[in-house]
Amino acid sequence: MPSLSLSDLPPKYQDQAVRQLQAQMQRKAEALERVSKYRNQKTERKGISFDSKKEARRYDELMRMLQAGEISDLRLQQDFTLQEAYTTPDGERVRAIRYRADFAYQKNGEYIVEDVKSKATRTRVYLMKRKMMLERLEIRIREV
Repeated sequence: MPSLSLSDLPPKYQDQAVRQLQAQMQRKAEALERVSKYRNQKTERKGISFDSKKEARRYDELMRMLQAGEISDLRLQQDFTLQEAYTTPDGERVRAIRYRADFAYQKNGEYIVEDVKSKATRTRVYLMKRKMMLERLEIRIREV
């Protein structure tokens, strides 16, 4: 099957194709310029992507503490299962409830879980999961 180029099309369809390509390029440019939901700016440190500059700064602080021996066993994006998935008697599958902490580490024998928060990111869902972490896993989330 021979390939067609834009110049092979009649002028009417050439114009239509050009308009569609321009509109597609405009949508892509707008998507790149969109402001994130919480006005955060994704940031990268040593090949690791962070959701905000604040989270990246906290990572830098924790890395300094880790190198100084003040903390140990630093983990990023640690997952916790708050409720296992299950199937109802009607056969409906209910998904598990999970919480993903920004950081978890050991300090002086204590297990610490941290989440970098702003007023906007303290959502109702987060607050509910924070309560479940304390009630079910006996882990208090430290907000930074």
